Amino acid sequence: MTTQPPSSYEFVPLPDRAPLRFPDGAQIAVIFTINIEYWEPFRPGQKEPLFPGGPATIPHALPGDVLDTANWTWREYGQRIGIWRLMEVFDAMNIAPSCTCNGMILQERRRIVDAVKERGWELVPHNWAQNDLLTYYAHKPEDERAVIRKTLDKYQEVVGKPAKAWLSSAIRGTAHTPAFLKEFGLIAYCDYLNDDQPYLIDTIHGPIVCVPYSNDVNDFNMFARGGLSTGDGVEMLKLCFDQLHAEGARTGRIMNIGLHPHVIGQPHRIAALREFIGYVKGKSRVWFPTREQIATWYLLEAPKHMPGRGSVIALK
Repeated sequence: MTTQPPSSYEFVPLPDRAPLRFPDGAQIAVIFTINIEYWEPFRPGQKEPLFPGGPATIPHALPGDVLDTANWTWREYGQRIGIWRLMEVFDAMNIAPSCTCNGMILQERRRIVDAVKERGWELVPHNWAQNDLLTYYAHKPEDERAVIRKTLDKYQEVVGKPAKAWLSSAIRGTAHTPAFLKEFGLIAYCDYLNDDQPYLIDTIHGPIVCVPYSNDVNDFNMFARGGLSTGDGVEMLKLCFDQLHAEGARTGRIMNIGLHPHVIGQPHRIAALREFIGYVKGKSRVWFPTREQIATWYLLEAPKHMPGRGSVIALK
């Protein structure tokens, strides 16, 4: 007896798809993603280190029940200083980013959330705590479901409307995650790194749109992990944009730029973001959608884009 997996998607290589035509003739959809994240300071009784969520400013890991002042306050810099520096840049450039936020940001850092809401920027739930990965519940799906439900309930309470898109912290979801999100009425799941275009993920509750993330075009990989200078970072972003924009003349592409306020929000890096936004704004046929807008549009477009689909990738 074959048990239906909670989620699956089909392998459809790029040449087997129909051309994707974004609204108003756009060749590329650009999403600036600000990840507004909250790490628990410590967990009583936990001897294993808390998940760091990226490279540490001081690499020696401490037990999870001990406050790591250097690394915790480095990340908190993004909430106290970095996010406001980013807001000034996006306000000045008249671009609306998509902001992911943990449930604990919604609960503990309302000043940030209210500022995002005042600007009308998209807010995307991002787990309850940044260090509490959904993969910890890979063999306990009902516990994962409870974490997602708790996060979505807090989102609706604070934001005032149901969430439509989801990005798991550290882009670590499980095979059950897309199905739970679809069950709860979301239309976009953003954890996968395997494409430059949206596509459908089939779940036991119906299809949900994958709006791919990019782990390469990410300030952690560029600066904190990769050690790029500000100038090299701008050059990398421009090269990526130019290639995707050119390819988008044939079939549309998505470029997501992952940003963290304690990384790109440092005073010596913010110029890279400002310069790249100016570069993109100087180009034609660029769409700056929210994830909800992409998913809503693609749910209508999908039958034309991948009419035959392909072989199924079952996620178990």
